[in-house]
Amino acid sequence: MRKKVVAGNWKMNLNYDEARSLFSDLKSIVYKDERTELIVSAPTAYLSQFSTANISSIKLAAQNCHYEENGAFTGEISMSMLASIKVSHVIIGHSERRALFGETDETISKKVRAAMDKGITPILCCGESLEQRKAGEHFSVVNEQVVKGLSSLDSKEVKEVIIAYEPVWAIGTGETASPEQAQEMHAFIRGIILSLHDSDVAQQVRILYGGSVKPANAKELFQQSDIDGGLVGGASLKYDSFKAIISAAE
Repeated sequence: MRKKVVAGNWKMNLNYDEARSLFSDLKSIVYKDERTELIVSAPTAYLSQFSTANISSIKLAAQNCHYEENGAFTGEISMSMLASIKVSHVIIGHSERRALFGETDETISKKVRAAMDKGITPILCCGESLEQRKAGEHFSVVNEQVVKGLSSLDSKEVKEVIIAYEPVWAIGTGETASPEQAQEMHAFIRGIILSLHDSDVAQQVRILYGGSVKPANAKELFQQSDIDGGLVGGASLKYDSFKAIISAAE
């Protein structure tokens, strides 16, 4: 049975006092049977402070990274830097990084490789725009993103990756893919893994839904057979709503 994952992506939100208060509140959540993995992707400026808290029930994720080990890349952060402050996960290929910062599938593949080399779990994002879905291109778009994103990994490594399907048209818009639409794409992504590797790998990879996940829809989404949790944006910025989503996964 795949362990559920709830990952909160705080993006460029919350000042330090607000973030520290929310993180402190989340520390009070204790799982009885460890069926759910809780990940917090705080702004980079806060990661080192949070990592010193030594809270085993919360794992930390960076929102971005560079694929090079070091060098003249002003404003970037390397995988070795993240590893040195005990960051365990990194979001790679988020739609905002693709659209606003020009990240390509090739760049994303390099980042996935660099993360694995440093023992950091990639959360590989994929998803189509509204125009692509209306044009019937959503499956081909996601297929290309997943295949290229995982192209540098072998079967053993792919098992460790978390994939997040985030329909771009549902991010921050209040719109959500229906449970049936989300399940259809998650099953398709699992089929991609099967075609690239084997059934064992495909059944172990965890695939999250990201796109206006909130307490009202989390339970129904998480009940779908191929949805293993959520990459949560706005609803992760408030304790009550984030806790309700975590409870839905539990």
